[in-house]
Order: sequence, then structure tokens, then C-alpha cells
Amino acid sequence: MSASFSGISPASLMRLVGTPDAAAVIDVCLDEDFAADPRLIPASLRCPHRNVASLLPQLSGRKAVLVCQKGKKLSHGAAALLRSHGAQAEVLAGGIEAWRDAGLPLVPVRSLPAPQRGTLWVTRHRPKIDRIACPWLIRRFIDPEARFLFVPPADVRDVAERFSATPFDMPDGKWGHRGAGCTFDTMIQDFGLSCPPLERLATVVRAADTNAHDLAPQAAGLLAVSVGLSRLYKNDTTQLEAAMGLYDALYRWARDGYDEAHDWPGKHG
Repeated sequence: MSASFSGISPASLMRLVGTPDAAAVIDVCLDEDFAADPRLIPASLRCPHRNVASLLPQLSGRKAVLVCQKGKKLSHGAAALLRSHGAQAEVLAGGIEAWRDAGLPLVPVRSLPAPQRGTLWVTRHRPKIDRIACPWLIRRFIDPEARFLFVPPADVRDVAERFSATPFDMPDGKWGHRGAGCTFDTMIQDFGLSCPPLERLATVVRAADTNAHDLAPQAAGLLAVSVGLSRLYKNDTTQLEAAMGLYDALYRWARDGYDEAHDWPGKHG
């Protein structure tokens, strides 16, 4: 599907999803169309087409991509309305149907905690690998405004209840290890995010998190950097912010550079 007037193709939009420069994807599908297939493009936000101007403060200079069922009147009208307010806005060419036909990831809405933005999550303090990788995945593919609480292990359940937060990477919880997989694997599966780059990254995360370094040669490096970050930062939230760039780089490696090798050129005596 090629891009149309003021449009972006599904393949080009997928290249932006999961990166720090991702566009703000706004789903304006009619309720009846969405009810027939209640899934969302990763990190997208549902909004009635008549109300898109209310999102202007959230765009903060970011480009918006409007998504409707077929990439026609609703998305073009909503994009034009945003442009009339000075925002950068274009449409997903072919709409959600083209995205679905391309076999690109779609997140089941039933897997998402409420609200759409600013979700609150809680886990054990002093994170190393899984408890950093999962927040990265959530912020890049689910909710860019998600917040994370790091508390003593014995308090996670009570904090989750008292603060209406979603616990993760805890034994016997919904968002935890399953079989040989880690919580990162669970989230990729349940959020419908399976795609080659994330699956490659998940192998490295799993290998580092479960001490199965034979699965991926990169695991030892990830473990070393993760332990170093945990020693460098006493504040878990500060550590998470510092590590976002690490996982951004690993994702780009998994997407674009996983088969690249490096060696010093020439011969030296």
C-alpha cells in the first residue's frame, strides 16, 4: 500500500513505531468498526474524530498519524482539522485494514489496563533486566506516558491495590514468567506485539534474565551493562530513564543490524 495525499504507508509507520521519534497515532475508527475488531496499532490512542483537537496539548510538536477503517474521510478530515490548528498530521494510507492486511502487530484492547494514557505499574525495586525491559516495551509500544513504581517485594501487592497500579514481574501474577520465558516474553505475546525484531530482542532479554547465555551471545553484554546501571543509579526511576536509550539501541540492532559484524580492517604484524 503506497502512501496517499498527506499519507504514510503501513510499512513506513511501522518503522517509526517503538522508536523515540514515533508519531502520535490516533485511532478515529467508528465505534461499530472498532467493536468488530477491537485491536489497536501499538501505542495508538482512541479518540472520536470530532474531538481530535482536544489532543493538541498532548502532541507537543510531534507528528500525528490519523487512523480510520480505510484511510478515507474520517482520518483525512481529522488530520486536516489538526493541520488547521498548526499541527503536523497525516493519515495511515489504507487505514487499519491495510495495516491488518500487511500482518503488522495489533494490540488487543482487552489486554490493556485503563486508562489509555498514564497507566500506573508497580514491581520490585532494584531492577536489573526484565523490570527495565518491560517498562521500555510498555512506553514504546503501549503507553508512552506510563509510570512505574519500584517498591520492596513484600509491598508490591498492597501498593498495587492501594494505588490502582498493575503489578508485573511477580510470581503467580498475570504479567510474569511463563515456562522458560520471562515477563518480557509474556508481554510481547499478550499485547500482540510478536514481530521479528521484538522476538530477537526477547531472546537476548530472556537469555540475560534467566542466565541462559547460550541462547544469545549478546546476553552477557546486556547483563554486564544492566548490573552496571543498577550500581550507577541508586534511584530506580532514574535508572529506568537512563536505560531507555540502551533498549532503544538494542531494538534498532534487532530490527536493522542483527546480522552486522565488525572487525579491524587489514593485517597487523
